[in-house]
Amino acid sequence: MKLAFIIDPISRLDPGHDTSVALMEAAQTLGHEVWITQAHQLSVIGGTAWARLQKVRLTPVKLVDGRWVSDSNWYQLSDEVLTCLEDMDAVFMRTDPPVTMRYLYATYILELINPAKTLVINSPQGLREANEKMYTLQFHQVMPETIVSQDKSIIRQFVEEKKFAVLKPLGGKAGEGILFLDPSDRNFNSIIEVSTQHGREPVMIQQYLPEAKDGDKRIILLDGEPIGAVNRVPTGSEFRGNMAVGGRVEKTDITEREREICAAVGSKLRDNGLYFVGLDVIGGYLTEVNVTSPTGIREIDRLNNTNLGKQVIQWLEKAIPSP
Repeated sequence: MKLAFIIDPISRLDPGHDTSVALMEAAQTLGHEVWITQAHQLSVIGGTAWARLQKVRLTPVKLVDGRWVSDSNWYQLSDEVLTCLEDMDAVFMRTDPPVTMRYLYATYILELINPAKTLVINSPQGLREANEKMYTLQFHQVMPETIVSQDKSIIRQFVEEKKFAVLKPLGGKAGEGILFLDPSDRNFNSIIEVSTQHGREPVMIQQYLPEAKDGDKRIILLDGEPIGAVNRVPTGSEFRGNMAVGGRVEKTDITEREREICAAVGSKLRDNGLYFVGLDVIGGYLTEVNVTSPTGIREIDRLNNTNLGKQVIQWLEKAIPSP
C-alpha cells in the first residue's frame, strides 16, 4: 500500500510520543510506502485533490529501560513530488487542532478524493461534523451533566447547583483553556467574561467529577471498537490530567462500564467515517470524543507491550477498497 499522512511539520514531532509517527513506523515495518505532507501543501487540480508529498524513511524508536528512545536523525525525506492523492491507497488526516478555517478548507479538498479509490482517515465530513466537545453531546446519556452557553447567568446557576464545574473552550486542545470553576471564587464573573469573550462565544461547562484526581482515561477506538487505554493522572497542584500539561501516565484496563460507553458511541463513529478515535472518560463518564489527531498509543504500547500502530495498519489492509 501507499499511504499519505497529513501531519504537522515532522521536525516538530516527538517520535517517542507522537501517534502519527507510531502509525507511520508500523506501516513501514509492514512493508508499505509512507509519504508525508502538510495541510497547506494540498491543492485541487482537475477537480480532485493533489499534494506535494515526500517519501519518508523512519528509524523506529526502541524501548530502553521503560522509555522510548529515538535516533537523533530518526527520519529521512525524499524530494517533494506533486501527486494526485487518489494514487494513494489511504490518506491519514492527522493535523493537530484547533480546527481553524484553514483546517476546514483542507477537509473540503480531501472530500474531492474518490472513496472508491482512496480511504481517508478520518472522513473529511466526519471531521467537520465532530467538534470534539459538541459531538460528545450526542451521547449525553453517558456524559456528566453538561451545558453549553455564553450566558453568564445560566453558567452561574449551573455551577452553583453542581457546587463545582469545569469550563472547556469549544475549540481547545490538549487541556488548553480548561478551567476549574468554584462559584465562591471572587474571580468567577471575570473568568466567564474572558472565556466567553464577554458573552460572544459559547463554552462547555461540565459538572466536576471528583474521580478526576484518580485520572482521565484515554481509550483508543478503531472502527468503533476499543483496542487500548491509558490513564492520565494529574500531578502536583494541576487538576488536568492531559499529558501536554504534565499528566503522569499509568497502565489501566478498560472496565465494563467503559465498554458500554464505547458501544454507545461506536456505531455513530462508524457511520460518520470516524475510524481512529480517542475517547476521554472520567469516573465512568464520557467527557470528550477526539477525532482530529487522537494520541496515546505510544504510552499504551510502552505500558502494555502492545503494538497498536501495527493493529491499525493491519485493519487498514483489510479495509481499503479493492483495486
